[in-house]
Amino acid sequence: MSDDDLRAQAGPETTADQAAPADPAAHLDALVGEWWDWKRTAEALGVTVSKVRTWIREHQLAAAVPRPKAGQQVPAALVMDGEIVKGVSGLLTLLHDGHYDDLEILTWLFTDDETLPGRPIDALRENRGSEVKRRAQAMALS
Repeated sequence: MSDDDLRAQAGPETTADQAAPADPAAHLDALVGEWWDWKRTAEALGVTVSKVRTWIREHQLAAAVPRPKAGQQVPAALVMDGEIVKGVSGLLTLLHDGHYDDLEILTWLFTDDETLPGRPIDALRENRGSEVKRRAQAMALS
């Protein structure tokens, strides 16, 4: 049997475009850009590291491991003017209740949506959160 016959029996070759999706956390790292460790987050919010840990556990703040061995970190854009961005805590609670995890929620928050327009996190930071909240409610209920 020739090499061509063996290839035909094996099926189509896998191309780079067909390969398994890349690590979701690596994709999120590229979307988010700036990450803070818990200590830097605590400093920005004027609270203790323990409080940051509690907020993450209670879904008032979200965190993910953006790179191997980086440890859990918080997207810097979730904090503005010494506070958690208005609307973030409610969205996190709502989407966690809808069975989304932090990785999925952060990916959604930081992915550009031309119908919004922009990223949901930017809309929240710019006090344009009504549509973001409506979409989060629809996601949580589906």
